[in-house]
Amino acid sequence: MGTETVRAVAADEAAERRREQRGWYFYDWACSVYSTSVLTVFLGPYLTSVAEHAADADGFVHPLGIPVRAGSFFAYTVSLSVIVAVVVMPLVGSVADRTGRKKPLLGAAAYVGAAATAAMFFLDGDRYLLGGALLIVANAASSVATMLYNSYLPQIAPPEERDAVSSRGWAFGYAAGSLVLVANLVLYSAHDSFGLSETAAVRICLASAGLWWGAFTLVPLRRLRDRRSTPARESTAPGLRQLAATVRDMRRHPLTLSFLLAYLIYNDGIQTVISQASVYGSEELGLGQSTLIGAVLLVQVLAVAGALAMGRLARTYGAQRTILGSLVAWTVTLAAGYFLPAGAPMWFFVLAAGIGLVLGGSQALSRSLFSHLVPPGKEAEYFAAYEMSDRGMSWLGPLLFGVTYQLTGSYRSAIISLVAFFVIGFVLLARVPVRRAIGAAGNPVPEKI
Repeated sequence: MGTETVRAVAADEAAERRREQRGWYFYDWACSVYSTSVLTVFLGPYLTSVAEHAADADGFVHPLGIPVRAGSFFAYTVSLSVIVAVVVMPLVGSVADRTGRKKPLLGAAAYVGAAATAAMFFLDGDRYLLGGALLIVANAASSVATMLYNSYLPQIAPPEERDAVSSRGWAFGYAAGSLVLVANLVLYSAHDSFGLSETAAVRICLASAGLWWGAFTLVPLRRLRDRRSTPARESTAPGLRQLAATVRDMRRHPLTLSFLLAYLIYNDGIQTVISQASVYGSEELGLGQSTLIGAVLLVQVLAVAGALAMGRLARTYGAQRTILGSLVAWTVTLAAGYFLPAGAPMWFFVLAAGIGLVLGGSQALSRSLFSHLVPPGKEAEYFAAYEMSDRGMSWLGPLLFGVTYQLTGSYRSAIISLVAFFVIGFVLLARVPVRRAIGAAGNPVPEKI
């Protein structure tokens, strides 16, 4: 084969890879709207109000005959959805790796989740059980689809491109979340001008996220392609048994497991900050709902720039060092948050800006770094464990936050207690010999890592 032919083939392969990467970005664009508009902003308060409407005189609802305080129904439902995802993800991941048919599984999970989200339009009156069922289906499907989506990263990007590709994916997601949240807030704030009740506006916002999710999922389904994994695996174990088998396999790669432990700890801190920042703003700082929603939007917008900027930093300093730097930034941000004055929205927006700038990048680079540590042929299976670290294991942070508040009566003490997760995560991540871990997993070691 002549030199010109080799160059032409290489150019064609690069063009096809770029096309597939652009398709991959669009799944983040499609699904992030669910996380932002549905889970973060609208569904929690709305489903709680529906449950309260259906509650008895003592404030309890009775799903399956079990007494549940109406104000706790949303939290319990989210927890149940995580349990369902933890059972299903390892099984789906194993099937995806064994058959190499990730794309139909991704499509099935995405459209089940999108359909359940769109059906939230019918959540009104006292239909709290319908809302709970749709939330469980949508949230579990979202976790499964995200796991499959993440597992494509090692296959569509060579080692030297993964930090940039992962960062662009996160940026696409935050951009979509910002765009749709702005539209939803306009509809919600001016619902009278559109001839809608407040309830109808919320239901339209919820359903629109499902329609967006389903519509833009068509792009990755058209551009991504299936690859038969090698070596093929013939496991048909149920979900929890498959999870145990994956963990046993990970013990053969202790350095990969060491990174996952570090990620589990510092990501627990990240997820707790995300979930509790609004509580801190409202209860400790006395800020209104409009300020809190504006801060959420600011985080979304700045996370786009943060993800892209940290992707560029990783090209110079490597992903591990850049993540370590982001953990220092998280620590400084929380320390500053401790001193925020009450009743001062501007300083809360400064805190939100700090969170936004490190949020997307720390998540994007963690995903790309983990992709180097996955043994070939086990991408979906290992990313199932990664996704469970991301979604299913983040319980210790909220527990520490709650216990600290209970003991001190101060949300300032509670928020500063979360610094421990970033300090411990920093120490554990710094101790991982990443180059040796990549080689031990059987992957080529990039020049900058």
